[in-house]
Amino acid sequence: MRLYVMSSPKLLDQVRQYCRVRHYSMATEKAYLYWIKRYIYFHGKKHPASLGATQVKEYLNFLANVRNVAASTQNQALNALVFLYRYVLKQDLGDIGPYIRAKRPKRLPVVLTRQEVTEVIDELTGPSRLVAQLLYGSGLRLMEALRLRVKDIDFSYQQIVVREGKGQKDRVTLLPQIVHTPLKRQLRQVRLYHEEDLAAGFGAVHLPHALACKYPNAARSWGWQYVFPMRKRSIDPRTQLIRRHHMLDKTIQNAVKKAVRASGITKPASCHTFRPSFATHLLEDGYDIRTVQELLGHKDVRTTMIYTHVLNRGTTVRSPLDHAA
Repeated sequence: MRLYVMSSPKLLDQVRQYCRVRHYSMATEKAYLYWIKRYIYFHGKKHPASLGATQVKEYLNFLANVRNVAASTQNQALNALVFLYRYVLKQDLGDIGPYIRAKRPKRLPVVLTRQEVTEVIDELTGPSRLVAQLLYGSGLRLMEALRLRVKDIDFSYQQIVVREGKGQKDRVTLLPQIVHTPLKRQLRQVRLYHEEDLAAGFGAVHLPHALACKYPNAARSWGWQYVFPMRKRSIDPRTQLIRRHHMLDKTIQNAVKKAVRASGITKPASCHTFRPSFATHLLEDGYDIRTVQELLGHKDVRTTMIYTHVLNRGTTVRSPLDHAA
């Protein structure tokens, strides 16, 4: 009689499993897998269970000294390794001690003027234009805009409910009146996509967490459909189900990059630039910084205060060159 022994999942498969159990995004999952693999290769392909705090510290020092990575990159690598030991290997890393921290440069955010925002948006068309209008007009992050569901748009109260933003927090922000008509037109197109999908036996979208089990019919309901879906259905890499995913972030990023170039703006602007521009222009209009903090979803008001730098444009200090003229 032959006995079959079930082998335990490979380490990286376990990492994927725990990332999904904790509802991490696909981007976070990929990043964690990348840093864990780099950590293993750095230590000669030794299994992480045989390593510990000393080896983690060595790798972090390597990233800062040799690779010269940014502080955010080093922090991401550290988070991945802490996740590996705490949730996958069930080992207490303990105190890794002082390590060489990558330098965090003090850079001010790039902010476009109102005219520059208009020029960039005018170069965009279709859904890309509408997404850019929401990034600037509502202060949304790119992925927050792309993950919007139909039910999150409230035309009556002129607001958008952002679900599970950064830090898994919900918040409410503005829905600019100027986008009502193009947004309703976009939703009509989405409705056509959805009806076509239902007729073809599809129409289900990804639902967060355990909602798919609790409400089995919700995935096909109109309210849960993405506001900015892809034109074609695709295979979900996690479930292998054929679904209509939301637009790819790369699509909007490329469109905005071309629009910035076409507008002749020399600032290093990107999709993210609309968000600090939103905050700065609200502060210029005299809105309270706490209000702006709530709209942006910042945990600490000090994060919001960085946008006040544009307000210190010399309104009370006059250049000596102007006096001499």
